[in-house]
Amino acid sequence: MLPLFSQADMNSKIELTKIGVYKCGKQPKQVLFSPDNKYILMPLLDDDGFDVFSLDYKKVIKRINPPMASQKGFAEGIFIPGKNIFLVSQMTTGKVYEYSYPEFTYVREIDTNGVWSKFIAYSSKKNLLAVSNWVSNDVSLIDYDSGKIVRKINTGRAPRGMCFVEDGDILITLSFDSGMIEKFSTVTYERLGSIFIEKAAMRHIVVNENESKAFVSDMYHRCVYKIDLKHFKIEKTQWVFNNPNTIDLYKDRYLFVSCRGPNNPEDYTKRSLVNGQIFVIDTQDFSVVKKIEGGNQPTGLDVSNDGKYLCFSDFQDAAIQIFELK
Repeated sequence: MLPLFSQADMNSKIELTKIGVYKCGKQPKQVLFSPDNKYILMPLLDDDGFDVFSLDYKKVIKRINPPMASQKGFAEGIFIPGKNIFLVSQMTTGKVYEYSYPEFTYVREIDTNGVWSKFIAYSSKKNLLAVSNWVSNDVSLIDYDSGKIVRKINTGRAPRGMCFVEDGDILITLSFDSGMIEKFSTVTYERLGSIFIEKAAMRHIVVNENESKAFVSDMYHRCVYKIDLKHFKIEKTQWVFNNPNTIDLYKDRYLFVSCRGPNNPEDYTKRSLVNGQIFVIDTQDFSVVKKIEGGNQPTGLDVSNDGKYLCFSDFQDAAIQIFELK
């Protein structure tokens, strides 16, 4: 059952004004604002590449087709502003493709040597990429310059979200099928700690600016955890809606959560019978301060780097929604 909120709970200073709903390719798994906030990029799970949406023109202006585009399965991407590049993962091939930005010129492919590669994280201090491999149950640590694998780290089953902390010396990983949040050293490659929740399906993690707290979405238990990183333990839990997916911090305080909604009773891959929702949590007291309706299975979510826009994807409707954020 969806939690009940009083009017006071929902009286937030955050204002969301809907700009529009815009079509894109099939199954937009993630949305990412470019560093200059001119574009939104959408890796497409059931299509032949990733779409580039122009905020000026309010439409998709190009489809980028990586080398093995016909195999589909484009899951996640990441911008590395200091290098002016964009990276996108392809689950079906275990590859990561690199493009220059803003030209979107193809640069190279990087082999993860993993199976069903999904999320990508980057440490600027270490100049190190981490790619989680869903089926081979490991993470590929890759030297960015050479594109060579430095180490494979075995994790819990179906690793998904990740983040580097402590100048890249620590990698935190989420296990979707083992219900674990794990902490690894990127110096010794040892596992330094773990948090286990029975039946949990950990999906996405973000960290605040001073790296004191992390926030993790759990699809099975329909909640978000606030993690004390110093003691590596769960500090607070907030229940949201069915299948919380991607999360993002706004002004280092407000946590946006895309909740996909209940699964179709016939098959979770089919269109949901109920639309999803977007929740906003105030991370100071961990209360829900706002919620809005999303489309059919809102999955990817991102707040623009200038804090002016919110975007999330309607996975089953091949569309994205954009809101002005104040």
